[in-house]
Amino acid sequence: MVKVPFDKGYWEEFASEMYPNGLPKPYSNEPTQWIFHGHPQPSNESLQAAVVRLVGYTWPAETDDKMEVSDETRAWIARSKSLASHADNDGIVCIPPVGCEASASDRLLNLLADAYGSDWSNDVLAQLLTAADHAGKSLEAWLRDKFFSQHCALFGNRPFVWHVWDGLSDGFAALVNYHKLDYKTLESLIFTYLGDWIGRQKRDADSGVDGAQEKLAAAEVLKKRLELILAGEAPYDIFVRWKPIEEQPIGWNPDLNDGVRLNIRPFLSVPDVGKRGAGVLREKPKSLHWEKDRGSDVPSAPWYELGLQYGGKVGDRINDHHLSLAEKRAAREAAK
Repeated sequence: MVKVPFDKGYWEEFASEMYPNGLPKPYSNEPTQWIFHGHPQPSNESLQAAVVRLVGYTWPAETDDKMEVSDETRAWIARSKSLASHADNDGIVCIPPVGCEASASDRLLNLLADAYGSDWSNDVLAQLLTAADHAGKSLEAWLRDKFFSQHCALFGNRPFVWHVWDGLSDGFAALVNYHKLDYKTLESLIFTYLGDWIGRQKRDADSGVDGAQEKLAAAEVLKKRLELILAGEAPYDIFVRWKPIEEQPIGWNPDLNDGVRLNIRPFLSVPDVGKRGAGVLREKPKSLHWEKDRGSDVPSAPWYELGLQYGGKVGDRINDHHLSLAEKRAAREAAK
């Protein structure tokens, strides 16, 4: 590398002319960046940033006072803090109104209005929807039909706001902050939010409301699918090839450090409610697979010989494997 020609004097002069006060401190309006300030208004993806805030996510720059960022970034971070009241506590925002909570579109509109202040108007909303490839349509329609696929594309097909639905265009649907989706939160989604929706559809069906019976049937199917994920019995379990069997999650108890690719699998593996291969999610993120990874594991890897079970060789990095609850519980007991 030291043999590469480099005119130090030329580039010092160039830098002094372009940056007379030194290099600018980091700033970004891009939600995919750690240094993003978190405020929807100047963002390149205002609607995405707003939804992510609504489900209770904040960016690293918002909580790390020592991170080196520009004064402009700090100013927008301060403004972002004023939107904290809109963040959902448990990370579950239902698209239709459920229980005591308003619809996702109403809550999102309130957040956007606060974020833009006096600059907010119906014209601004129309511009945002046009930029999100949803011109002339409603915010609720964008949430139901476009948000999740655009979210997957924006964040490299590793979504962290999951769109769970029952397969109906006007049925039950919820946007869920994956970072908050532990066992208890999934229970809440199933038995509190979806349970309230099912109760309402039962009452409407008894009253002869059109479409209620179809919504009830779809919601009850979704409930059964989510209960499979909660229990985590094979083949709806999470398998992490770098962990020994006694450390594998039992039921829906994901480790965020294992990554979206592995943890999202049960939601895509249960029988589909709508899109093919998407399980209970609105779409299947592209480029997601659980095939054999490239490279070879070292002999000390916990599943070093697993490839032999699948017609391969030792060291194959197999992801497409399932473990029963009984196997995992027995391994944990033996490890004690």
